[in-house]
Amino acid sequence: MGTIALEGLEFFAYHGFYDEEQKIGNKYSVDIVVTVDFSEAARQDRLSATVNYEELYRITTRVMQRPARLLEHIAHSIITEIRHVYPTVADVEVSVSKFNPPVGGVCHRARITLRG
Repeated sequence: MGTIALEGLEFFAYHGFYDEEQKIGNKYSVDIVVTVDFSEAARQDRLSATVNYEELYRITTRVMQRPARLLEHIAHSIITEIRHVYPTVADVEVSVSKFNPPVGGVCHRARITLRG
C-alpha cells in the first residue's frame, strides 16, 4: 500500500456561499492524497496498474468548473469521482482551500479536508 499525492493544484473558480462570490470568482487550491496498492505497478512499471495522477488532475478540473456553495461539497464531489474511476483505492483525502475568504478581516485562506 502506498500514497499518490497531488499538492497545490490551483484554480480560479466561481464557488461560494454568497451570490457575490459566485459572480466574481476566487482562487482555490486543492490537495489530493490517494491510498492505493500500487505494488504491481512498482514491480511491472505499468501505469495501468496504479492511479494516474494526470487523471486525478482532470477529475479535479471538471469538478472545479461546476459552481458550488461549500468547500465541503467540492471535496465530496472530487472524492466521489475519483472512486468512480478508481473503485479499488483504499482511501482518498481531499483538501480544498479558498484564498482571501470573506471573513470580515485578514485571512490568507480557509481550508477544509475530507476523507472518504
